[in-house]
Amino acid sequence: MPPVLAQPLDYVGTALNSPSTRLLIGLVGVPGAGKTTLAAHWATHLNAAHGAGTAVALGMDGFHLTKARLAQFPDPVAAFARRGAPWTFDAAGFVAALQRVRQSADVCAATWPGFEHAIGDPIADATTIPAATRIVIVEGLYLLHDDDGWEQVRGQLDACWYLDTPLPVAMDRLAQRHMQAWGFTRQQADERIATNDGLNARLVADSAVRADYLVSP
Repeated sequence: MPPVLAQPLDYVGTALNSPSTRLLIGLVGVPGAGKTTLAAHWATHLNAAHGAGTAVALGMDGFHLTKARLAQFPDPVAAFARRGAPWTFDAAGFVAALQRVRQSADVCAATWPGFEHAIGDPIADATTIPAATRIVIVEGLYLLHDDDGWEQVRGQLDACWYLDTPLPVAMDRLAQRHMQAWGFTRQQADERIATNDGLNARLVADSAVRADYLVSP
């Protein structure tokens, strides 16, 4: 397994002194690992320490295939049931967006899609990355995945770290999230995890060996 990075913010702070104009860092973890919260915390800390607009946190949810696209699959029922699997995202669009984010540094603002949970579909241009932003933290499940088009992602990142949250902890958080968001019983939440989220989690966990570092939750 990769070595542990004990002080990730120190690593990023040091990078701010380098000649590079923009650093792209990936943060990978299983569903429920806490990626979104940690990436946002890091961005907030860096902006407080080095000035507003220094860092931004981005997620991969905006690259979910739309419901209209999933409905066109040969087996749309299976596609909807497995939404969240690697092949239900627009990996090529994700790679292209990373390229635009890198190329726009010190040139112009770039935009990044989000995800509208109320409608269950991506929303374009949800986040703006100013030209002067130095640190871009991109969190997601499949940045270290080596299939379904995701194998192109690592070439767009300066580093990719794996958030080493214990799997039982992450799955319990995920069950609680399903119960709160969708009104599931615990049994229904566990069934959802067994038939979809847990399958995805194992793929993500297997990809940890390709990370540059492990980071603690």
